[in-house]
Amino acid sequence: MINSGLAAFKLQFQISPIVLTGGLAGGIPGGMLPLISITEAQNFAGLLSGGSSDLDLDEFFAFFQPLPGGTLIDQQIGHYPFANQAVAANAVIAQPLKISMLMIVPAQGPAAYAVKLATLMSLQAAIKQHNASGGTYTVVTPAAFYANCVMTGLVDISNQRSKKVQNAWRWDFEQPLLTVADAQQQQNSMMSKLTAGVQTDGSLSGLEPTVGSPFSLAAPSLIPAASGLPAAGTAVAPGSGGTFTP
Repeated sequence: MINSGLAAFKLQFQISPIVLTGGLAGGIPGGMLPLISITEAQNFAGLLSGGSSDLDLDEFFAFFQPLPGGTLIDQQIGHYPFANQAVAANAVIAQPLKISMLMIVPAQGPAAYAVKLATLMSLQAAIKQHNASGGTYTVVTPAAFYANCVMTGLVDISNQRSKKVQNAWRWDFEQPLLTVADAQQQQNSMMSKLTAGVQTDGSLSGLEPTVGSPFSLAAPSLIPAASGLPAAGTAVAPGSGGTFTP
């Protein structure tokens, strides 16, 4: 008999570790939809109501496990020139985190392959719609929770020596550095400053105050050779007929 701790582990990390957020789940309270709502559509209502006494955790449609290669920290050393050696010695660039999940889909039960085909086609249609509408994913592993992930692929990695064809699939995810919530927060901050009339650099950051002055590019400091001329900086009045002789 399976104990409650092991049952909770299998349900969280092996049966339902992928949750759809936004997108297809946008109209659901909380904006979250477990993947088993698609793969276990016939049993999902029973799971929400507390489970069923005859529901075996080993008879679910799919089982998941994280694949090796997932990242908790991923940084790249900067190789471009820096202002000084002290900065260059510690300069790193954060990279998006990656996680891949293995989905094992055994064909079991009556009409196993017919049920498998129908379920995978429904899953493909739902995932395509979710991705097209800007939906993201939360991936739960025993080591970390990867929130706001973007799906990059769903690939068949079945063993050719197995008699059960297309029984293993790899889900690839990336966790972007900038999420939609972060972008929204930055936009709200900028808009609130503009509304309040607070001066911001915005897209004008880095421009010098002299931009727009017609004489700033002819200043003697920028043209040292002109500083020693007799009439340097003297303007000739229009229509006076005067000429400039060096």
